[in-house]
Amino acid sequence: MMASPNFEELESRVLPLTLDDDPPFSVLELGLGGRSAAVPLTGSSPESLPYTTTLPFGLPPIIPDLSERISGYLDCPDKLPIHDVCKGQRKQPRKSEPTNLYNVSLCPLQTTLQVERHATTGELLGYKEVFLGDTSATAKNSLSLSRQPGPLSESVRGSTTNFPFMPGGLAEEPFLDEDDDALVSDRPNEANDIDVDDLLTVPPGWEAGMVFEDRMRRDEVKEDEEEDRGMSRLIEASGEVGLDDIMGMDDRFDFLEKETEEDRAKEIEKESQKVSQEKAAAKDEELDKVLPEAKKKEKEAKKEEPLKEKSWAVNIDVSTPVDDFHKKVPVMAHQYPFELDIFQKQAVLQLENHQSVFVAAHTSAGKTVVAEYAIALSMRHLTRTVYTSPIKALSNQKFRDFKNTFGDVGLLTGDVQIKPEASCLIMTTEILRSMLYNGSDVIRDLEWVIFDEVHYINDSERGVVWEEVLIMLPEHVNIILLSATVPNTMEFADWVGRIKRKHIYVISTLKRPVPLEHFLYTGNSNKTSNELFLLVDAQKTFMQEGYKQAVKAKKARATKSSTAFGAKGNREGHFKSDKNVYMSVVEMLRKKEQLPIVCFTFSKKRCNDNSSQLSNLDLTTSSEKSEITVFIKKCVDRLKGSDKKLPQVVHLSGLLKHGIGVHHSGILPILKEVVEMLFQRGLVKLLFATETFAMGVNMPARTVLFDSIKKFDGTNKRHLHPGEYIQMAGRAGRRGLDTTGMVIILCKGDVPETSDLHYMMKGRPTKLESQFRLTYSMILNLLRVEELRVEDMMKRSFSEFTTRKDADKHRQLIKDLQQQVKQIRDIDCYMCSDLEPYYSTCKTLNELRRETQKIVLSHPAGVKSLIPGRVIIIRNKRYRKNTLGAVLSTSGASKDRKVKTLILCNPQSNKDSSSNSGETGDEADLHVPPIIKESFWRPEGEPSHIVEDFIADDVVGITIVTMKLDANKIVENFNKRQIPRFRNDPPGQSAVSATQELLRLTEANPDSLDTLDPVKDLSIREMDLVEKFINRAYVEKTVDQFNCILCFNFQQHYANMCHKMKLLEDMRHYRYLLSDRSLLLLPEYHQRIQVLKELNHIDKTNTIQLKGRVACEISNHELLITELVFQNILSLYPPNEIAALLSCMVFQERRCSEPELTKELNYGVKRIQEEALRIGTLQHRCGVQMPAEDYVEQYRFGLTQVVYEWANGMEFSEIIGLTDVTEGIIVRTIQRLDEVCRDVRNAARIVGDPILFSKMEEASQLIKRDIVFTASLYTQ
Repeated sequence: MMASPNFEELESRVLPLTLDDDPPFSVLELGLGGRSAAVPLTGSSPESLPYTTTLPFGLPPIIPDLSERISGYLDCPDKLPIHDVCKGQRKQPRKSEPTNLYNVSLCPLQTTLQVERHATTGELLGYKEVFLGDTSATAKNSLSLSRQPGPLSESVRGSTTNFPFMPGGLAEEPFLDEDDDALVSDRPNEANDIDVDDLLTVPPGWEAGMVFEDRMRRDEVKEDEEEDRGMSRLIEASGEVGLDDIMGMDDRFDFLEKETEEDRAKEIEKESQKVSQEKAAAKDEELDKVLPEAKKKEKEAKKEEPLKEKSWAVNIDVSTPVDDFHKKVPVMAHQYPFELDIFQKQAVLQLENHQSVFVAAHTSAGKTVVAEYAIALSMRHLTRTVYTSPIKALSNQKFRDFKNTFGDVGLLTGDVQIKPEASCLIMTTEILRSMLYNGSDVIRDLEWVIFDEVHYINDSERGVVWEEVLIMLPEHVNIILLSATVPNTMEFADWVGRIKRKHIYVISTLKRPVPLEHFLYTGNSNKTSNELFLLVDAQKTFMQEGYKQAVKAKKARATKSSTAFGAKGNREGHFKSDKNVYMSVVEMLRKKEQLPIVCFTFSKKRCNDNSSQLSNLDLTTSSEKSEITVFIKKCVDRLKGSDKKLPQVVHLSGLLKHGIGVHHSGILPILKEVVEMLFQRGLVKLLFATETFAMGVNMPARTVLFDSIKKFDGTNKRHLHPGEYIQMAGRAGRRGLDTTGMVIILCKGDVPETSDLHYMMKGRPTKLESQFRLTYSMILNLLRVEELRVEDMMKRSFSEFTTRKDADKHRQLIKDLQQQVKQIRDIDCYMCSDLEPYYSTCKTLNELRRETQKIVLSHPAGVKSLIPGRVIIIRNKRYRKNTLGAVLSTSGASKDRKVKTLILCNPQSNKDSSSNSGETGDEADLHVPPIIKESFWRPEGEPSHIVEDFIADDVVGITIVTMKLDANKIVENFNKRQIPRFRNDPPGQSAVSATQELLRLTEANPDSLDTLDPVKDLSIREMDLVEKFINRAYVEKTVDQFNCILCFNFQQHYANMCHKMKLLEDMRHYRYLLSDRSLLLLPEYHQRIQVLKELNHIDKTNTIQLKGRVACEISNHELLITELVFQNILSLYPPNEIAALLSCMVFQERRCSEPELTKELNYGVKRIQEEALRIGTLQHRCGVQMPAEDYVEQYRFGLTQVVYEWANGMEFSEIIGLTDVTEGIIVRTIQRLDEVCRDVRNAARIVGDPILFSKMEEASQLIKRDIVFTASLYTQ
């Protein structure tokens, strides 16, 4: 723009003006001639005035230069086009939904109505509205029983996102008190050991200090003081105080409420009672002053009373009749057609009192009566009962029995859910555990949980489930434990009562309703069928004569057979000769009318072979055959197509018609149920069964046979334990029908040893022992709830019971020790300022010396150095000073090696064997002797000797000196002089010479003797010994550098310090026992936590992640299945192949034929094994004691081909030709596989994988068909 002359003139006029005094202006360009004018503007600062123009569209735009653009981008990056989100967003128009305003979600009720009743008569007085507690509590955030119920779909099984209900006894913290953080501390000098009650509260020179009283208490005291001041002012003003005025002092004046005469009278009465109480208290104080000594002694006596251990198990006497039973229980909840036994009546009385019971009785004694009465009580109380059993088959049987008795009974198993709303629910223990962890609303209504076959807790695989369930049960649930006779019922009941904080009433009886008689059978033909010898009679007397006759009969036949045909060398019986044995014994028992028979055989193959051999034996009548045929046809008609003609169905049907049955895990489930029902009807006369038949409902026989008394337990072949034998033998004898039950052991080979028979028949049953172990499922389920800790679960396990049961006693001991420590005064000595470090050094050095000497004396080189005559240095509690001795001989193993030594002593020591060190009692009690330079001990007067055996801890050092002596003569002479008549004889010459030589060495080397160096002299190169010996040498050099050893009262000061440190060590030990660090499984817990962190199931703070949530949905093999889901390994396969691959999770047989797999299945097997190897390696690296190879080996693919073809639709009759696995195992595996498919389906739902979810749905449908999923006969 060009400047005009007028502009210069204008500029010269305007510039001198101050902008503060004159209004600002703007330059206006007039047209295109270059003329400009100044236009004054008001209200704007000169810096912000625009440059104006008269052009119609203003000045032409000027393109900014590059530097301005760059600075704009750098100064304001948010203006870049990339940040213009409007171009990348898609806006959805909102749709108005007025109908949503019609429904308003209501907040939970904040109040409820509460009934008011008269305290004495119980008369209804009215209702009042009370506020509820936390009304926002739900299954997702609270463990309270008063939380809001969940949705109906989760009411039975619960959900893995739910919190469990608070376990009973956990909230009370029986093992650690609120202030026990101080009790578990390691450090004796920290603030935790300070008694706050004894602290001063006002510093010197201050008028006020800290107040530790509770605020509520301070407010009450303040109010009392104000009232007292008001009363004193009233007295000062008038001199007299009326009763009304006194009463008015405590009134809370209310304008809305008038005080009635009745209220005033009540207050006057209350005040008079208070005055009388004060007078009584004053009299008590006067008596205390009169009899201070008596009160003091009484208090001291109370202090000295030992803390009595509380037992939660109450033993009920069942030896005396309950005469007043019908008075105590006039109307029973369930009527029985027979008179109850004493133990049953006692149990019923406790159930009526809402108490928990533990009933231990023999098989068929009538324990089921207790369970039935609990179910009847819950129906009367409109509550619910859960009956748990160890196996699914037993659940089905109990469902039928209880349904026939009560009607309102439901069944919950892995694949069946019948009437879940029933008052009584039958289920396995695993189902109940899942419901407890998942917070099922069924738990709210539970009154009783019945645990049948409690001795199953000894099972190494599934016993942990029982312990978990018992620990997780809420407080309001009562417990009924039913078990066979076990020797530690009181101990187990005490554990259950301790963790639930309630009494458990133990009712145990050894009485059998039908006594048993035990026999040995040595016959093998009809001619020898009379060789039946009584071994134990009905009074449990062992008949030694019967055993001798059995041995004699067996030897006679063996001699005859050897003479005729030569020695066969077969002492265990032969497969072909078994037929003759069974034919003869069955014929003999049929003549004696001792059918039916249960023959326990500990091999599935042996059961099948024995039954097949006796297929020609006919034990039924024509009418019984007809009944059996009709029943079998009715049951088999439930099967479809070719399943009716399966070889096992045809073969077993033929045997059953002859009265012979087979029962083991290899039999199809429906056929097992047919056998059980026919046996209960008395139509099966001879049943070959495995051990599992002994565990179940009441199925007694008249006779029990044992094919053998040895069984293979998975590791080796062993004799039956007493508990196992008693459980099976208890099936003999039918209550009300037989006077005695007959138990026969078949002696097909040699007659068993007397000791084995005596132990088995009369030995103590197996104790209930904990099988508790940590599982990843347990850890994850507890970690997802902040209020529950895995450590608390471990504390309450049966395995920790012996350690934790004395917790209260340990707390009391800690308090006593704290008082003793307080009474010990600190040592006020400037020389002993380093006494405590000196004590620690002495303790370390003594431990190093003991450890090194143990290693030396257990090493061959060290033993070799202990030749007779070697001089050693002895020091122990008896010989408190270093004393020389001569080795005579060594004996014992390396860990318990003893050194027979001749050692110097005083003359009287040889007579009374008292200590020859001459130390005082206080010095002798030091548990850590001081390490000070001292001379060898010398006898007072004429030296004597004694011969003793010393252990490695007593040997301080092995010197380089050896002396000549005759060890045998010395020992013989010393032993002779121990006989009373030779006690005063003088010692032999060899002993005198050795004693004089030891005295000479002591006097010649009063301070020390050179000792053998383990490394240099004995050439021991063990790393552990070398390190400890170096540490020992270093510590020995530092001992002399402490000042405290120069103190004149060192011995007394050290004894005081030693006593104090002993108290602190004891206190630290008891604290350790109360802490989590003493838990046996704590190291394994940390190892498994590390595994979960490495696999991202939890984070660094142990918070559950998505993987952990998925793993909680899976009941078994959660780690591997979770990895397969997250790594998308399963989604790559079709549903039939997924089912085939997952069969490895449930198939458990070790030996089977090799399957023929497709290329895809082989690749899938390889991927699963690789993933299992990775997890197993990670576990081993984290410290879990399980080799990676063993972890991989547990996944077996023997039925992969079978499941694949079954999912493809192949008939079961063709399936059994693909493998040598029995039909029952195949069916059970596929049934369990369906549970795995459901778990994987739930995992896919959580992860959000719809493809895998639909595939698992389809896989489940493919395998659920025909005979595999035929409904149980007990549920029809």
